[in-house]
Amino acid sequence: MVAKDYPFYLTAKRANCALEAQAAASPAKETEEPSTKRVKPLSRVTSLASLIPPVRTTPLKRFSQTLQRSISFRSESRPDLLSPRPWSRNMPPANTKRRDSKLWSETFDVCVNHMLTSKEIKRQEAIFELSQGEEDLIEDLKLAKKAYHDPMLKLSIMTEQELNQIFGTLDSLIPLHEDLLRRLQEVRKSDGSTEHVGHILVGWLPCLNSYDSYCSNQVAAKALLDHKKQDHRVQDFLQRCLESPFSRKLDLWNFLDIPRSRLVKYPLLLREILRHTPNDHPDQQHLEEAINIIQGIVAEINIKTGESECQYYKERLIYLEEGQRDSLIDNSRVVCCHGELKNNRGVKLHVFLFQEVLVITRAITHNEQLCYQLYRQPIPVRDLVLEDLQDGEVRVGGSIRGAFSNNERIKNFFRVSFKCGSQSQSHSLQANDSFNKQQWLNCIRQAKEKVTCAGKAKVLNSEAHFLLSPNGSRVSQGETSLEQMDQSGSESDCSMDTSENNIDCERMEQTNSCESEKQLETDV
Repeated sequence: MVAKDYPFYLTAKRANCALEAQAAASPAKETEEPSTKRVKPLSRVTSLASLIPPVRTTPLKRFSQTLQRSISFRSESRPDLLSPRPWSRNMPPANTKRRDSKLWSETFDVCVNHMLTSKEIKRQEAIFELSQGEEDLIEDLKLAKKAYHDPMLKLSIMTEQELNQIFGTLDSLIPLHEDLLRRLQEVRKSDGSTEHVGHILVGWLPCLNSYDSYCSNQVAAKALLDHKKQDHRVQDFLQRCLESPFSRKLDLWNFLDIPRSRLVKYPLLLREILRHTPNDHPDQQHLEEAINIIQGIVAEINIKTGESECQYYKERLIYLEEGQRDSLIDNSRVVCCHGELKNNRGVKLHVFLFQEVLVITRAITHNEQLCYQLYRQPIPVRDLVLEDLQDGEVRVGGSIRGAFSNNERIKNFFRVSFKCGSQSQSHSLQANDSFNKQQWLNCIRQAKEKVTCAGKAKVLNSEAHFLLSPNGSRVSQGETSLEQMDQSGSESDCSMDTSENNIDCERMEQTNSCESEKQLETDV
């Protein structure tokens, strides 16, 4: 050893001896420490819940996505489902029950009797996925009733009336899907393959019209469920279920929303089966007919659900004075979009864009219900002026011009203004991010174009009310063109753009944009 290193070696040796002496003097400390030290277990991705964002209000909700999205409501007083509960702190992490995905080729021996082509195997996989999805749906619907509805009723956590409102007609959906599953299993051969399914689907799909009442009830059901979560008994019960293995980390609303998500998946499943079905197969025609049936059902339910949502929000508008009431609100049948925005003072506002009017409100609690108090006079979409503001262009809370700051508070603003005679309004509104800002801009622009298109169509109709007949006499326009008018506008205000008079709208420059908007509103 080098001499100059000796002092360091001696010091280190003395330190080691001191540590050994200390350990010998208290031998029990090392063994006792693990029992008193609290270690937070690491969270693991164990289920589909990790892929699903927490249920929260979205800055923008569009009617065209009524069935395609889960309905969520703003509730600031609602406790967080994932917050730790006192009774669960010392509870060991539960083993989450996961649902394993099954493939047809893994479930059955596809090479026992004959060899199948790659396309036929894909067809069988698609048919099997349809059948397996029915099994999973039935299991989840029964679980929702057995694990949530019945215990809460038995323990008097909710009244029977409240549970009926939240669960709606869930019970009536179970026999429908059990019927389809039984039919699919009956036509399955002993080797697991299925030859024909088209005729089964054509005969069964019309019963899905019963989803009408269930989907229309979801708006009120979600609102009531969010309100009841403020009750600590309800919250504790739902939290226990969430931490139990059977829930797969899904909350009650995820289970109640499963039928809706299944409904909009049928067109995709049928198209997949059709894509792998040969052109000369007997199922080809039946599958095409089945796809038309389910698309019509989903479109009709989508319209009625949108009307139900619109009516729900109209009933919860609170007017500070009679002058705020507007016939444009009363006549609305669709909420084009709605969501939370902030003004340049940081005040949270809930804005509704109906078909022909923009309504700015504040969310309040009235009679233990979430309601919306009008903040300003409703703005007709026809007279609304929309401006896309650049970041930093708005003064926020009386501060200096935002262009000299990188503060997030001055981003994602747009302005809506209105002037009619002595009345004028101007609102600088801030979205959560640039994407939601663009959604708002697109939604408002589309609403303005539709109102403009409808107005021009009315002008053309009024100017051409009378036509000259071949012999020179004046005859009513209604005798020649009423039969050519699209009656879909009387069924849903979503298509009140160019569909009011197809012939007249062909002469207008806005025809293409109006028709594309109509397609967006009717797409599922």
